Amino acid sequence: MMSMEKTNDGLFPIGSRLQHKKTGGFYKVFGLAKIEASLEMAYVYLSHQTNDYWVRPQAEMEDGRFILV
Repeated sequence: MMSMEKTNDGLFPIGSRLQHKKTGGFYKVFGLAKIEASLEMAYVYLSHQTNDYWVRPQAEMEDGRFILV
């Protein structure tokens, strides 16, 4: 089971709605978690199109490919 961080120090607050600039897909941020293998911080988010949960490194999420909507 994923351990969710209690605070959100990322660019996208918990509950934010995001859009992926390339695909146009919409997502909801659930929080930040640590990737077990590297201890790198990552966002946990839900796809509104497929209802799948995804995990992406924080640096990737915040590099401009997602925008707040």
